[in-house]
Amino acid sequence: MLELKPMIHKFKMKDKYFCLDVNSGIIHVIDELTDRVLDIYDGTNRAAVHEALDSVESPAELDELLDEIDGLIKDEMLYAPMSEDFKLVAAEKPIVKALCLNIAHDCNLACKYCFASQGDYGGVKRELMSFDVAKRAVDFLISMSGPRQHLEIDFFGGEPLMNWDVVKQTIEYAEKVGAEHNKIFKMTMTTNGVLLTQEKIDYLNEHKLSMVLSIDGREEVHNHMRPSAGGTDTYKTVAKNLINAVKQRNGLEYYARGTYTHNNLDFTKDVIAMSDLGFEHLSMEPVVGQEGEYVLREEDLPALMEEYEKLADLYLERQKEGWGEKFNFFHFRMDLYRGPCMAKRLRGCGAGHEYMAIVPNGDIYPCHQFVGRDGYVLGNVYEGLKNFDIPREFRNTHVFTKPTCAQCWAKFFCSGGCHANNETFTGTIHEPYALGCELQKKRIECAIMIQAELDELREQGIVPKEDPAFQERKQHNWM
Repeated sequence: MLELKPMIHKFKMKDKYFCLDVNSGIIHVIDELTDRVLDIYDGTNRAAVHEALDSVESPAELDELLDEIDGLIKDEMLYAPMSEDFKLVAAEKPIVKALCLNIAHDCNLACKYCFASQGDYGGVKRELMSFDVAKRAVDFLISMSGPRQHLEIDFFGGEPLMNWDVVKQTIEYAEKVGAEHNKIFKMTMTTNGVLLTQEKIDYLNEHKLSMVLSIDGREEVHNHMRPSAGGTDTYKTVAKNLINAVKQRNGLEYYARGTYTHNNLDFTKDVIAMSDLGFEHLSMEPVVGQEGEYVLREEDLPALMEEYEKLADLYLERQKEGWGEKFNFFHFRMDLYRGPCMAKRLRGCGAGHEYMAIVPNGDIYPCHQFVGRDGYVLGNVYEGLKNFDIPREFRNTHVFTKPTCAQCWAKFFCSGGCHANNETFTGTIHEPYALGCELQKKRIECAIMIQAELDELREQGIVPKEDPAFQERKQHNWM
C-alpha cells in the first residue's frame, strides 16, 4: 500500500534554515520565524500558530507569512501530494541493463574490510573467469536487455587486472557484438591499481573505459587497511600507478574511491590527501562490517556528522576559490532539483532485476555483494535464469513496501538503501540498515546546504553561473 502523505523536512546548517518538500523535491531556504511556524503549521491549523506565537510575534506578520505558505501549498511547492505515477513505476516489469563481471575471484591485496573476503567471497573457490563464461555473460546481458540500447558492464573482483587477457577479450567481444545488435556498452574497471601498467592504461583509455580507483587517502590509513596479500605496505605503489593513470584520462570518467572506518573518523583529511595527489573526482565511503576493530558503531555518529559538515565547508571553500570540477566529491553532487528517474527514486540500483553479477563459474547473483550468500544464485550463464522469485521480490521491493522508509524524508534520495547491507544487518532486504541511514541523511543535508550556498554565490557572481539548472531554479524560486 503506497503511503502518499505530504511531508517536509527542516534542518539548520551554517546558521541557515532549510526546508525540503519531500514529495516535490523542492528546497526552500527559510528564516528562523518560518522554521518555527512550520513546526506547527500543516496548512490546516492557522489558529494553532496564533495560539502558540501571538504572544511573541506580531499576529499581522504571522498572517502574512501564513498567506505565503498557503500560496506555496496551493502551487504544490510545500506539502505537495505524491504523484500517482509512482504506482505505475512500481508495477512495471524492468529489463536487465547492467552486469558486474567478477572477472577474478582472487586478489593481490588483503584489505581488512573487504566484503569479498580478499577475493574468495567467504569461501567461494578462488579462480579466474574464463573467456567462455565472460562471452556468455555478455550474450546473456544482450538477450535480457530487450529494446534498451545503452548497457553497462563493470569489471570487478577481487582484482580484475589479475585476469587481464580475459578482460581484453571481453571488451573486444562486447564492442563487436554490441555493434551487431545495436547495443552501446559503457564499461567500467574497478581496480586497486597495483598491476596498472602503462600498457594497461593505454588499452583502457583506447577503449574508453571508466575507472574506479581504490585508495584510502593518507598513507598511514591506506597501509593499515589495505596491505598486500603478503602483508607489506602498498600505498607508494598504488599512489604512483593511480596518479599516472589519472594524468592520462583526458576527460574520461574516473573516481578515486576511499573507505573510512572507525580508525579514521577524521576522513576529511583523507579526502584532502587524495586531492593533493591530483585526484579531482573523489568518493569516500563508510565501511560496512559487523565485526573487527575498524567497524563503525553508533557512538561514532556525532563525530561523523561533524566530519561531514567539515567536509561540506571545505567543498564550499574550494568552490569559492575557483576549484570547480577539480574538487568534485561524489556525495555532494546530487541533482537535488530534478533528481533521478522515478524508478531509481523508488528502488535504487536495480539489483536482482535490472543489475546482476556473474562469477567465474557462470553463476548469476542479484549483485556483487550477494555473491557467496546461500540461496541467492539466480541461475547460470549456460542455462539462463532459473530462480524468478528473487528478481520478483527485489523488483517489488521499494521505499513504500518498507515501513521505515515510507515514513522517512530521505526516501527519494537513498531509495531504501543497499539491499545487501540491509540483509546483512537486519536479516531482510525489507528493513534498512540504521547506521547507514543516518549517514546518508547527513550527506543529503550537506548536499542541500551546499547547493543553496552555491546558488547564492552564483547570484553574487562569486561562482560562475555555468550550472544549466541554475536559471531554472531561479525562475521557479527553488532556492
